[in-house]
Amino acid sequence: MGQYDGSQIVVLEGLEAVRKRPGMYIGSTGKRGLHHLIWEILDNSIDEHLAGFCSKIDITLHKDGSVTIQDNGRGVPVDLHPTKKIPTVRVVYTILHAGGKFDNSVYKVSGGLHGVGSSVVNALSSKMIVEIRRDGKVYQDCYENGGHPVTKLVKGELPVIGTCKKSETGTKVTFYPDSSIFETVEFKADVIKKKLKEIAYLNKNLQINFMNEITNESNTYQEEYGIQSFVRYLTRDEHVLHDDAVYIEGKSGDIEVEVAFQYTTNYSEQINAFCNRINVVDGGTLVTGFKTALTRIMNLYARELGVLKEKDENFDGKDIRNGIVAIISIKHPDPQFEGQTKTKLGNTDAKSAVDEVFAFEVQRYFDKNIEVLRSILDNSMKSYNARKASDKARNAVLKQLHDVDTRSKLASCSSKKPEECEVYIVEGDSAGGTVKTARNRKTQAVLPLRGKILNVEKATLEKILLNNEIKSMIASFGCGIGDEFDITKLKYDKIIILTDADVDGAHISTLLLTFFYRFMPELINEGKIYRGLPPLYRVEFESTDDKNENEMKKNRRKKQKKSQYIFNDFELEKFKKIPGNRILNIQRYKGLGEMDAEQLWETTLNPKTRVLAQVSISDTVEADEITTTLMSSNVPPRRAFIMEEAKYANLDV
Repeated sequence: MGQYDGSQIVVLEGLEAVRKRPGMYIGSTGKRGLHHLIWEILDNSIDEHLAGFCSKIDITLHKDGSVTIQDNGRGVPVDLHPTKKIPTVRVVYTILHAGGKFDNSVYKVSGGLHGVGSSVVNALSSKMIVEIRRDGKVYQDCYENGGHPVTKLVKGELPVIGTCKKSETGTKVTFYPDSSIFETVEFKADVIKKKLKEIAYLNKNLQINFMNEITNESNTYQEEYGIQSFVRYLTRDEHVLHDDAVYIEGKSGDIEVEVAFQYTTNYSEQINAFCNRINVVDGGTLVTGFKTALTRIMNLYARELGVLKEKDENFDGKDIRNGIVAIISIKHPDPQFEGQTKTKLGNTDAKSAVDEVFAFEVQRYFDKNIEVLRSILDNSMKSYNARKASDKARNAVLKQLHDVDTRSKLASCSSKKPEECEVYIVEGDSAGGTVKTARNRKTQAVLPLRGKILNVEKATLEKILLNNEIKSMIASFGCGIGDEFDITKLKYDKIIILTDADVDGAHISTLLLTFFYRFMPELINEGKIYRGLPPLYRVEFESTDDKNENEMKKNRRKKQKKSQYIFNDFELEKFKKIPGNRILNIQRYKGLGEMDAEQLWETTLNPKTRVLAQVSISDTVEADEITTTLMSSNVPPRRAFIMEEAKYANLDV
């Protein structure tokens, strides 16, 4: 073993750590991570709006691939920083964890990456230009190659490049994403427009202008009614029980609360929660407060109006929420999110604030709008009666699950410790046989599916529970389904979907994810669902040293062939460009069956070398919309979606 001392410890200075591990800061280097750069710069402008200093934001998508975001806020400070002794704007854009969001006197509420967003975007850009208007002067600072300043300071200060009216203030940021880091640097206008529309809903009266210089298209987003309009948008294609969305707002201490909701004839609920504009996809305390107050108030009204008789039991929460589409948005001075991805809010005061504001204000609304109240109570009673009538039939189906024989399908593992066990869901007995041979029998179970599972978006729960493949999964997992679901009884720490990299494999994955999303969402929220990512290529190559290339040619017989697995086309192109690599052969895998057991273990099953993608939800609104569009029986929206997205598809046929 070689020596291990201080010389082996690598210290990444400044923004180098971001460039080395970009996924830690923006999630990925794919399309989602690319667009996240825009959201981070945009967040700074929106924080200025929330602080009361910004009324307009302009976003421009340029022909050269850059993006400009300009606001009319106060402008980032340009004075000399007291400790760093350089202009403050340079501190903000070149040093991690530097910004005004750590001091409540500057921003009472804020989102973003809390002090790392601006510098992270700079680190992942080949070029960034920051222009600031303050005190009648225009300043500019420029950075290249991952955040290295190139503007020369004048006596330690930024040079003034122009003048403006004293009333003209704000920050303008233009950046060019680094093509050596991202899989693509082509922004999608539709993704940007959809996000801007959501931001406008969540920031009442903020004007957002989007200009796409590539197509000469321009759009303006400004919502006078905020989240009330958001709910109207989400229910635009639904049959609604009352004409307009109910809107509630109020304040409890330092916490501002807004709730808007509308009921449809669908027997499902869609509750989208936001804290300081961040979509908390797993909900948390603010959603608990809303559900608790709604259930309590509706049961009080049901008794008062005689909808429920004395002998009747109360409506449960699901009876009342059937068909609801709701947006909960709060502004909290010190939000505590659970996990780095900010998917769940943990503040207990958020629960009491939402409960208090909603309970008080919704009673004031219903007392003036009795017809809306009665339509919701009638819907709750229908749900109540349907639940009672179907309980017996559903329980009979669920009882059958205990009798499901999974032995003929499931190849279980010997360990009984859930924390070390995982189950692979594979398509067909052929792939299942290979995975069974290659796996670690102690900790890895295999469940082959025979054919495609039922599309649960088009079926009743009873029909879903009668599907043999679904019954096998539920019985194998051990945690139940519906009201009986208990994640503490889950037998595996990871549920891994492993399908071929073809159209059929993608369809099976989509069907499985739809089932988990609609009927076992806790598995996704708790990070239990994964997709196995087998490599697409196996590359055989020789690695040569340019200095000794002639000598190597003379001694060709002494050279040894090497091989490497490549997981996507982007990695393959990067590999081809590595100096000194001479590619001998490229093997393209189209299915798991093309690998032998040893290769499958090395690339897909071995925890030390495999690549897994954890399934998560970053935007509940988008997730619900796309799932409904792709998997429901409503054909026109699905056809429109496919036609629009087809131009971005990468087909291998």
